[in-house]
Amino acid sequence: MLNQIDELIRVRKYLHANPELSGQENKTSEFIFNYLKKTNANEVIKITETAIVAVFKGDVSGKTTVLRADFDALPIQEANVFEHRSKNENVSHKCGHDGHTAIMLGIANKLSEHPISSGQVILLFQPAEENGEGAKSVLATSFFKSVSVDKVFALHNLPGFPLMEIVIKNGVFTAHVISVIIKIEGEVSHAAEPEKGQNPSIVISKIIMEANNYVNNNPQESSFFLITHIYSEIGKKAYGVSAGSGEVHFTLRAWDKKILNQKMKQLERYVEELCGEEKLESSIEWLQDFEANYNSEKAVEIISRGAKKLNLSVTKLETPFRWGEDFGLFTKRYEGAMFGLGAGVNSLALHNPYYDFPDQIIPSGVKMFHQIILNEHE
Repeated sequence: MLNQIDELIRVRKYLHANPELSGQENKTSEFIFNYLKKTNANEVIKITETAIVAVFKGDVSGKTTVLRADFDALPIQEANVFEHRSKNENVSHKCGHDGHTAIMLGIANKLSEHPISSGQVILLFQPAEENGEGAKSVLATSFFKSVSVDKVFALHNLPGFPLMEIVIKNGVFTAHVISVIIKIEGEVSHAAEPEKGQNPSIVISKIIMEANNYVNNNPQESSFFLITHIYSEIGKKAYGVSAGSGEVHFTLRAWDKKILNQKMKQLERYVEELCGEEKLESSIEWLQDFEANYNSEKAVEIISRGAKKLNLSVTKLETPFRWGEDFGLFTKRYEGAMFGLGAGVNSLALHNPYYDFPDQIIPSGVKMFHQIILNEHE
C-alpha cells in the first residue's frame, strides 16, 4: 500500500506541475486515460473530448455507483517555489483537483486488486468544473443518457478542517451560484462637454449600490443571499473623452433557488428601468450557473458509516458552503452526496496562490471511496 501511495503522490505532483484550464485539459486527459488503460477496468472510454469513464463490473448484476473527480486548474499564477510548482504561466491547481484526481486513480488501482462482486462502479474523470461547463457536457453524453445510476458521490478537500476529517451535511451542501455581465451603452463626447454624450458611470454606480441592497449575508437564515461585485470597466484611458460605454460583473449565490431567481429578475428589472430613464442601452448575460449540491440522507449515511469504520472523525455542518460546485447537476439528477475531506486547520484557503493539496490525505480519500463501494457492491 505504501508504494501505491508513493506512486499516487508522484502522480499528484505531476498533475500539479502541469495544470490546464477548463476546456483545455487535453494533456491531462491523455495522462489519465493512459493511466487507466493499465488498470483492470472493464472499459475505459472518452465520453467527450476530455472526459473519461473507467467502468468496473462485478460478476452479477446489481447497483450502479458513480464516483466523480475533477481535473481542471485555475487562472492563478503559482506563488510556490517547490520542485513540483506549475510550469504553466498564470495556470495552477489551487482548488486541489490534482489531489481529487490522484485519489480517484487510487480507487482504480484498488478496484483492480479487489474486484467488486456485483453491479458496476463508474469512475468519472471530469473536466471544466471551475466554469460550470463540465458536468453539463458530461451529463449530455450518450453514455450518461443510457446508463441507469443508483447513486453518485464526490469529495472536495477542505482547508480549515482537521486533516482527514470527514465533513457531511444532509440537504444543501454547496450554494446555488450564478454570475452576470451587465453592459451599458451610451455615447462618447468631449470630456469638456459631457452633457453632449451619454456617460454610463452614474448608472453603473447606481447598479452597484442597488445590488448591495439585496444582500442578506447571514448563512444561518434560509433567505441567505449574497451578490458580490467582481469587476467593472467604464470608458478608456483617454482623458479628453467622456465615457460612452461600460460594464459591471457580479456573482450571486443563495441556498434557495427561488430566492436566487427572484433576485435575478429584480436586478434585471432595475437595470432595464434605470437605463430606460437615462436613455441608455443595456444587455445582460448570465453565465457560470452552478446548481446547489443536494445531499440525500441515505447517501450521507453511507458516507458517515464508512468514516466510522475507518475511525475517521466526522463533522456535521450546520450551514452549507457558499461556493459553487457543478457536481450539483449530478445530485439534481441522481441520488447522492458530496462530502468534505479535511485538508488541515492551518491550511491556506482554496484559490490562494500558495495553496498545495496535502498529500497525506490521499490515503483517506481512497479508503473513504472504497468503503462507499463496499457498502453498495458487496
